[in-house]
Amino acid sequence: MPTIRIRMTGSRDDADALLSTLHGIDGIERVEELEEPASYLRDDSSSSELVDDNGSDLFLIEVLASDNLHADAVRAVTEVEASLLGAVVEIVDEF
Repeated sequence: MPTIRIRMTGSRDDADALLSTLHGIDGIERVEELEEPASYLRDDSSSSELVDDNGSDLFLIEVLASDNLHADAVRAVTEVEASLLGAVVEIVDEF
């Protein structure tokens, strides 16, 4: 079963909307928001000790799909939903 890892920058409401949308996709086994995004940040200066000037938070979301077709649907829906919300998403191999 494919696992899709999503790093999202946006508001709590944006994250809740994306989570809700992902739960609604058929063929999805599990959608989970990971608890402590701070422990997953990179060590370079691009993600640490910088002033937060846009008020956004980081959310880590992991989705377990039943097959590659549904995994592709998760990726497509994530991109569209983020665009509609004005949030930024990145689909990564690992957090």
